[in-house]
Amino acid sequence: MRLTRYSDIGLRVLIYLARSGTRESQITVAEIAAQFDIPINHLIKVAGHLARTGWVDATRGRNGGLRLAIDATTLHVGTILLELEGKDELIDCDGLACHLRKDCILRDALKVGMQAFYDAMNGYTLADLCDGKTGEQVVRMHRSFLKQ
Repeated sequence: MRLTRYSDIGLRVLIYLARSGTRESQITVAEIAAQFDIPINHLIKVAGHLARTGWVDATRGRNGGLRLAIDATTLHVGTILLELEGKDELIDCDGLACHLRKDCILRDALKVGMQAFYDAMNGYTLADLCDGKTGEQVVRMHRSFLKQ
C-alpha cells in the first residue's frame, strides 16, 4: 500500500497549520506551496477538501488564508487518511475478469488489513504528528518565511 500524493499534501498542510498556533496572520496557500515545494493548483484542491471537512477555515481574498478550525488533539490520523484516500478497495475485483472471485478470500483479507491500518493510525492525533522535532522544524519554517 502507498498513500497518494493528495494525502501526503493534506497531512503536510494540517501539520503546518497546527503549528501556526499563535500566529496572528493566516497561512496563505502560497506560503505552504513554497515551504513544501507543492504546485499551487494541487494545494488549492487539497485545501478546499480540508475546508469542506470543517478541519480548516479558508478565507478568500487579499487578507485571506488558511487556519486550523479544530483542536489538533481531536483529529485522528486514521480519520484524516480515510477522508483523503477514500474508501476504495486495494484491489478492484469487480473490474477484473477473475475466475477466483467467487471463492477468493483475498478481497476480505485486504479489507481487514486496511481497517487494521486505519485503526492503528487512529492511535495518533494531528497533535502527535506536530510534537517534538517535527513541530520544532515547522516553527522554524514559519519564522523563516515571515522574515522574507
